[in-house]
Amino acid sequence: MKLIFSPSRSPSFNLAAEEYFFSESGDEIVFLYVNDPCVIIGSNQSVPNEVDQDFCVLNSIEIIRRLSGGGAVYHDQGNINYCFIHNKIPDKSSLSADFLMPVIQSLHSMQIPCEIGKRKDLWLNGYKISGTASHVSKNRELHHGTLLYNTDLGKLQNALTPQVGKPLKKATLSVPSPVKNIRTFLMENDRYTPAESVFFQLFSQKILEYFQLSELTEFNFNEKDKINILQEQKYSNNEWNFKI
Repeated sequence: MKLIFSPSRSPSFNLAAEEYFFSESGDEIVFLYVNDPCVIIGSNQSVPNEVDQDFCVLNSIEIIRRLSGGGAVYHDQGNINYCFIHNKIPDKSSLSADFLMPVIQSLHSMQIPCEIGKRKDLWLNGYKISGTASHVSKNRELHHGTLLYNTDLGKLQNALTPQVGKPLKKATLSVPSPVKNIRTFLMENDRYTPAESVFFQLFSQKILEYFQLSELTEFNFNEKDKINILQEQKYSNNEWNFKI
């Protein structure tokens, strides 16, 4: 088991890294990353159905398609993203929400009483703080999600409110939910509200402790080189990102 905290805030690089670790590595990986502002849509979604493209252009918000299904999400430097990649476990369903246990236990240890929702998402006092999606092959599983700490919810709402009145194509549609930042919950309860970078460090340390790991692992040169190639050929390519 390796835990890697990406040094990059490029969404196309980090999504390429997820696919590389899923497809090219046999290792068990926990991958944490923070992205610059972007909308990440599911593999079977249509951009016009999910995104206000004009708003995204005006606000320098990238639009990128991920490997997994599910709905569209907004990332910025106020949220952290987690990804668990491992070989399939015999006699265990890939549809289980057990992959969320490291996140649940880490947040509970920080006195954040979140709960797993019906759609394998995380809720806190009636508000969604984390959506998830999965991608499964014959031998491997990838489960990933967002975690809202201090995200710009105004930009999230605008970016994920498409201009079209009706869906333009047959594609998977997102399911809207009320959302809230963890930082807001902490403030409302007169709790310590660390800066984003401090919270992300605390969270990554809790994940390390959960898996009984002593330290983070860094990318090696060969991994970076192959991820950069996949980033350029796929996740920076409009043919992939706007294919539906």
